[in-house]
Amino acid sequence: MDHFNSIIGQSPAFESLLRSARVVATTDVTVLIKGETGTGKEVLATAIQKDSSRAHKPFITLNCAALPEGLVESELFGHKKGAFTGAVSNKQGLFQAADGGTLFLDEINSLPLSIQAKLLRFLESGECLAVGETKPYKVNVRVIAATNADLITQIDAGEFRQDLYFRLNVVPLEIPALNQRSEDIEALVNHFFKHFSQEHSIQSPKFSKQALKKLRAYHWPGNIRELRNLCERLSILLAGKTIEPENLPPEFNTNITSTASDNEFTLPETGLQLDALEANMIYQALARTKGNRSKSARLLGISRDTLLYRIQKHGLATQ
Repeated sequence: MDHFNSIIGQSPAFESLLRSARVVATTDVTVLIKGETGTGKEVLATAIQKDSSRAHKPFITLNCAALPEGLVESELFGHKKGAFTGAVSNKQGLFQAADGGTLFLDEINSLPLSIQAKLLRFLESGECLAVGETKPYKVNVRVIAATNADLITQIDAGEFRQDLYFRLNVVPLEIPALNQRSEDIEALVNHFFKHFSQEHSIQSPKFSKQALKKLRAYHWPGNIRELRNLCERLSILLAGKTIEPENLPPEFNTNITSTASDNEFTLPETGLQLDALEANMIYQALARTKGNRSKSARLLGISRDTLLYRIQKHGLATQ
């Protein structure tokens, strides 16, 4: 069964991502999923695991940002009784629990540097060392990592190990932000409305053409998670009704959104230098986001890879 068929999206950028993910799923290669918050990184990781040879083995997830720094090492690698205050018994780590299966490390960018070194050791040798132990143990675990941060920026800041990045980045999969795949919004809306009508036993609402236009023009900082939450709210409050622009939250009806929905630019009578304009827009986006390339790409409505290409094209990489 192709578990990727259950993931909604037919835009060219998203279809390209799914094609790569299907190929990756049949291998044991380490995967790094990149994408903004709310784009569905865990959904993609789950589909990769379900389509892999490890589908019937453990699939364990850990949000690296959800644990205090002092507990991450014990949680991942386990500890020996008496290794520290409160270690009243031996503890199995997530690597041991996932033996034979897959370990999904979400928000890998939040992993402390000391733990990054131990993760690198596992990726290179398959060995783990429990806290308080002197003898390592071996496990057979596939690692899928995910990040919503620009790891290159973190490497430059000394917050992420470059050697670990290279080990994780064997096959990078970048999920496009929702504002880069606006043609998928209607299908996603229909999917969520159907889900919530069944969950809450209510009749689905529907969007008018004008309201859908507002959705497509919106910048979606929370991505699919934000769209899902909006659909649940409207499903409950406007069950069976037609949703008009005035029924949407205020942020969908601001002047900025209206300008974006027009998507028009008046060419000056004297013309312009298109390359210079593009370079200037990229420079402004990088300045506004303090060099964060993922956020800059979102502001410009392009993918991060496209932004990197255009940064090099215009010689902005060193600015």
